[in-house]
Amino acid sequence: MSKPVILCVDDERMVLDSLRMQLSTAFGIRYTYEGAEDAYEALDLIEELDGDQISVIVIISDWLMPGIKGDDFLIRVHERFPKVIKIMLTGQADEAAINRAKKQANLHCCLLKPWSETELLETIQSALSQL
Repeated sequence: MSKPVILCVDDERMVLDSLRMQLSTAFGIRYTYEGAEDAYEALDLIEELDGDQISVIVIISDWLMPGIKGDDFLIRVHERFPKVIKIMLTGQADEAAINRAKKQANLHCCLLKPWSETELLETIQSALSQL
């Protein structure tokens, strides 16, 4: 059986690389760490993984990305995969977008960039403990 996936979505490659490094250091080989540079790529990846019967259990998404903003992306994911834990990591989301994601996508938490690695990992741990 394949390992569950933690998916990071951000249009900045450096952010994706940092997140993957922090996650793999903290959680080791328990999970697979995937990245997508925009919401469309992420949606395709989620569908592909689902087709292979691999579960995405956590999504960490930026808000301000080309194409689809993070709140809209997370709402789309929630409509199809409501059990996925959704975390927004952004430096630019407005309060309305965050509230919309909380109400319509069951957003677990919104963290601000630059993020604290400790806060990020504690947020993910608390979310995973609810599974």
